Amino acid sequence: MAGDTGMAGKVALLLWAQTLGLAGAQTTQLLVEPPWRPAVLWDRVTLTCQGSGNAGATTWYKDGQRCGQQGRDRLSVTRSGIYKCDRPGTRCSHPVIVLDDPLVLQVPAWALLEGDTVTMRCRCRCQQENHLSRVRFYRDEKDLGGSLRGTELSLSPLQLHHSGRYSCAGSVGSWQPRSAPVTVTVHELFSMPVLEGPPTPTEGSPLTLSCLSTPSPLRPRAPLLHVFYRDGQVVGGPQGSPQLMVPAVGVSHSGNYGCEVHSQGGAVRKSSARLRVTVHSDNVTLHCSVQVGSAPVTFTWLHNRQEVAQRPLLELSDIEVGDSGTYQCMATNQLGQDGHRVFQALSPELALEVTPGSPWVTAAMKHQERAPQDPLASPLEDPQATYMELQRQPWEPSDIYDNLHQKL
Repeated sequence: MAGDTGMAGKVALLLWAQTLGLAGAQTTQLLVEPPWRPAVLWDRVTLTCQGSGNAGATTWYKDGQRCGQQGRDRLSVTRSGIYKCDRPGTRCSHPVIVLDDPLVLQVPAWALLEGDTVTMRCRCRCQQENHLSRVRFYRDEKDLGGSLRGTELSLSPLQLHHSGRYSCAGSVGSWQPRSAPVTVTVHELFSMPVLEGPPTPTEGSPLTLSCLSTPSPLRPRAPLLHVFYRDGQVVGGPQGSPQLMVPAVGVSHSGNYGCEVHSQGGAVRKSSARLRVTVHSDNVTLHCSVQVGSAPVTFTWLHNRQEVAQRPLLELSDIEVGDSGTYQCMATNQLGQDGHRVFQALSPELALEVTPGSPWVTAAMKHQERAPQDPLASPLEDPQATYMELQRQPWEPSDIYDNLHQKL
């Protein structure tokens, strides 16, 4: 075990690490060398008490009672038991257990997180540890089988379901000892991500989606990578930033978005729920044209029977609830040389309804009788005014054409 002892001389682990990050926690730190739990007496265990205040004010406890070595921050353990320490102004440290059992299962003394590799070792208090054979490991009394490495069991990568109470058993000649159980707790490396952002951005506006995940306070600086998806295809990352930024969105940016957070090695991966993003336009354009008629033709737009514009196209920018109502276009041309015989044709009415907070404009065509023609007008021409509407999310041209012909 010389290699383990050398490593122990370089590393001091905090047994209280599971409490890091708790608001107001002022727990005294108790470090153990070598960094294994439970510690075993034959490893020449050294405990170090750290905390606020003067090191000379350290108080040591063994099995709940004050022990003789007071006022020193380091303690060389010579007897098995449960050790604690404290200093004025802080809470008592978490316990360190030192065993002198014939068979002990040890796990690393640091906090265990998802994605880590942990090696447990089954150790025997016998003349030579290689006398221990046929070692088997158990979790919550379930037999995990033997180990290819003899007295060690490695778990990699660690997952939350690896938490439990572990023990080991083996054979030393005809003797078959079994260790006391050791509780192993695997902590989250980071929380399940949540994707946040505006579900209905406006066309042309910037879009920022944030993949929010909280790293463990036990390892707050663990490097994490973020990947963004739209309809199952990667649109951003892997990247260190938790944000996906689009300077100006178009209708093509609509879709189901999701994000994935994973550790740098990829051992831990977690995905968010999907977020539906629908990009809408605040502009609606109405078109007016005549199928038959002679030039010049004047186009007049009516909103709720009131004239609002004279042009073939009526563009409604930054559409709002006040733009709801009925729309109609009127085509006018002059007949004859005197300019007094005027021909007019009205299109059917189109009812637009703008719903607050909705990305769509609801449109419905109202059929009506065509306005009577001037009885003196030439029968050779039959002007017909028609128009089509565009929703905030544009249709394909073929969809507009078919829709128009079905309604008119």
